[in-house]
Amino acid sequence: MAITSFPWVQELCRHKPVICPSLLAADFANLQREIRLVEEAGARVLHVDVMDGHFVPNISIGVPVVASIRKITRLPLDVHLMISDPARYAEPFIEAGADSLLFHIEAVPEPEELIGRIRALGAAPGLVLNPKTPAEAVLPYAPLADILLTMSVQPGFGGQKFMPGVLEKVRKFKQVARSDTLLSIDGGIGKWTINEAARAGADMFVAGTSVFDAVNYAERIRLLRRLAAER
Repeated sequence: MAITSFPWVQELCRHKPVICPSLLAADFANLQREIRLVEEAGARVLHVDVMDGHFVPNISIGVPVVASIRKITRLPLDVHLMISDPARYAEPFIEAGADSLLFHIEAVPEPEELIGRIRALGAAPGLVLNPKTPAEAVLPYAPLADILLTMSVQPGFGGQKFMPGVLEKVRKFKQVARSDTLLSIDGGIGKWTINEAARAGADMFVAGTSVFDAVNYAERIRLLRRLAAER
């Protein structure tokens, strides 16, 4: 049977380009307010970074926080597992409310089984690769994923400088991905870099500080969408 993406992913595909605010850059002391503001600003999906202090040299949030976020928003939660053992935590995060679960090819070099398990558990599976990892590591599995995320910074910290050299990987993914797969990019995405990423084929843009450091979230999201659409 042919693989198709989840309905909410298909809906995002119909509204490309997609700006995906990254909550890692939000004010965690006022997280409910921040989420409400980006919802009102037109966000259609929220990106949630999970770091374990082992796969990446930082620690962020875990299952309880994802469950709390789920209670205060109806937006899809795009949960990015920057952890060493994503298979162990797949089910808890999906039960907590993750709508997609993205894991790194560096952590799971043969990901087909985990992709299938995530889909069976009711979440959209996604594959991620780091800047130094060649596209060839992901290409055999690209048609199985609903989201392909190319890191354009070294994962683990926000506010880093965009690495344009990774865009060749996005171009390769564009050639092999299903038409209902989102080609996402994460790291240093802002008004000076988003158009270049869009021209390479990216259609979902994870934006942290470029959204949450803005005075007006709605104006910033509209600007980023417009710039991404100018291919």
